[in-house]
Amino acid sequence: MTTNNKKEILWTAKEAVEATGGEATHDFAATGISIDTRTLKKGQAFLALKGEKLDGHDYVEAAFKAGASAAIVSKDFKPEDATWPLLRVDDTMKALEGLGRASRARTKATIIGVTGSAGKTGTKEMLSVMLGAIGETHASKKSFNNHWGVPLSLANLPKTARFAVFEMGMNHKGEMSALTAQVRPQIVIITTIEPAHIEHFKTVEAIADAKAEIFEGMDDKGIVILNVDNPHFARLKNAAEKRGLRKIYGFGEDEEAKSRLIDCTLHADSSRVTADILGERVKYKINIPGKHIVVNSLGALTVVKAAAGELGKAVEALKNSEPVEGRGNRIMVTLDGGKPPLTIIDESYNANPASMLAALKVFELVQPAPEGRRIAVLGDMLELGKDGPRLHAELANPLLKAKTELLFCCGPQMDALYHALPPDWRGAHESDSKALAARVIEAVRPGDVLLIKGSAGSKMGYIIHALQALQPSQQKQKDQRNAV
Repeated sequence: MTTNNKKEILWTAKEAVEATGGEATHDFAATGISIDTRTLKKGQAFLALKGEKLDGHDYVEAAFKAGASAAIVSKDFKPEDATWPLLRVDDTMKALEGLGRASRARTKATIIGVTGSAGKTGTKEMLSVMLGAIGETHASKKSFNNHWGVPLSLANLPKTARFAVFEMGMNHKGEMSALTAQVRPQIVIITTIEPAHIEHFKTVEAIADAKAEIFEGMDDKGIVILNVDNPHFARLKNAAEKRGLRKIYGFGEDEEAKSRLIDCTLHADSSRVTADILGERVKYKINIPGKHIVVNSLGALTVVKAAAGELGKAVEALKNSEPVEGRGNRIMVTLDGGKPPLTIIDESYNANPASMLAALKVFELVQPAPEGRRIAVLGDMLELGKDGPRLHAELANPLLKAKTELLFCCGPQMDALYHALPPDWRGAHESDSKALAARVIEAVRPGDVLLIKGSAGSKMGYIIHALQALQPSQQKQKDQRNAV
């Protein structure tokens, strides 16, 4: 997300050549960098990445038809049209990194890095909204937080931005080191440390250490913001101090937190909060439900205070925050025009034990219609290693506490949870989301509330699309209402 002028020129041919070491066949001026012809905007340069399944070089012609100002390609690429402006490079991935580094070197923006085992994207979006109310703000799109998403976000950083927020993820040791070397954040927030991707680590402590690699890209003037309620706070604080970082602020409910929750009222669709942020008392409303969102808002406000020195506009802007698609947004599906709709809580983007527990707490707050039920539709939580069966089975009590009446499960890992619940609570268990969608469709009725969540590999979004397809068209609903 960015608030920059769409016509601003981010890269001239000369600048791109200097950043990448490539050779330009023609002069050009690009308003940004795109790696996807489906979302490319007129004036952007198309960078042809080569992946495991697709090669961007196969889409260069489509990019120019979509309005690309240039294409960044490998030196051996043979164009269909000799008039296309090309930037030829040895390696397009390294070229993307070069553009990112050059963009970081020239910017005067305050650079903020966001990481953690859960809550990264939501916190990044809150920061984008709040800082955007204070000054021009650039933020990573969607979850562009990996080895190509981070340099792409850097390469699209407007020259005039006052603030820039970069989401940074990892699932192996050393990955964060590479990202932070590119971003070189001045302010870092780590939302929480949980057993996500633990299949690739021996312990949760090892995950904390891998997240702490983010400090390597900071100088000694950097500011670190940590969740003081997390069991790994002291470990992260110690890691920051070893890097020479001294400005370390804790946020949370603990009395010793520099940014502390004083009071909050949780509703099904929002929360009202009173907090002390680095000595400044504030009251605000967030239109995203959940205690975890409240806690993350404390950290986000601490970032704002550190970056901008003011909270007034930021607090006012928080009420404009909305759930990110696939991370708690609500979808209403009308099955019968005269009856209450289905309410779907879309948490389909991803899942780990911590985010699953947070989602179930929100699920508990949402009331079904009088004839409706709470139905959980859950997919595997992946990359949990040998602890997977136990961590899945441990969701049984939180499900019961959330007053869940029916459970549908997707994937082999969910078998442990499915059989941990009484038979009357079991809706169906299928190996894939397509098969499960049919079972869910058979069971739902008007007024039900459905929580749909699972790791990305579970493809739980398929079930949401299948449920949305049940909704009659507006014309069909009108005809049904007018039928005698």
